[in-house]
Amino acid sequence: YMFRSSSPSFMILFGVNFNVLFFFFSPGSFSQAFKSEEVRCYFFVIIVFCLMITLNVRHLFDNVWEALQQAFFQVGSIITTTGYATTDYNQWPAVSRTILVLLTFCGACAGSTGGGIKISRLLLLAKSVRKELHLYLHPNAVKKIKMDGKAVSHEVIRATNIYMIVYLMIVAASIFIISFDEFDLVTNFTAVVTTLNNVGPGLSLIGPTGNFGIFSPLSKLVLSFDMLAGDWSYFRS
Repeated sequence: YMFRSSSPSFMILFGVNFNVLFFFFSPGSFSQAFKSEEVRCYFFVIIVFCLMITLNVRHLFDNVWEALQQAFFQVGSIITTTGYATTDYNQWPAVSRTILVLLTFCGACAGSTGGGIKISRLLLLAKSVRKELHLYLHPNAVKKIKMDGKAVSHEVIRATNIYMIVYLMIVAASIFIISFDEFDLVTNFTAVVTTLNNVGPGLSLIGPTGNFGIFSPLSKLVLSFDMLAGDWSYFRS
């Protein structure tokens, strides 16, 4: 999983919805790409988490620029589910490692080369929660969930909710089964999450310098199923 490079720009670029990506290469249409809520949220998450990690790991590197470079690469690699690494982030502070695990769940934009839950689904879930809280406070209110100024159909919201329920059930069942190998919880949890989201390396025993050879045949079958399930969700996005 080790890959020496200083430019994760193309990884991040291809984490953008391919329909929106067209505007990046169209003369005079660059600003059109940022009219998408998903794209704005995607780049916002990358920038914020890169800065947070940079501040958190600054003491591990010779200068701020090197810390930013490493943070930018790892964040870009994880959120786009590319799976490369230029440093052993398994040795980073807990805050940075937690951020990378959260990015493993997050994934890139729908309609991109990235896996994961996808930014669009997370946005819809957040908007659904906000809608329910609003209706709790104002029972007679009529409120539509919108993306990019357009109302989202009930079928799309329902499909997103069902996806998340199935997703969490697979995560829970997989962690339980592979726990019989008696590895630590961080190893088991990140093994399931990283395979289901098609990322690659996890943390602890399966960090950037480790591999999945430590698992039993049964656990490998479970993790293989998780990868296939993750691929299915990719084609459904």
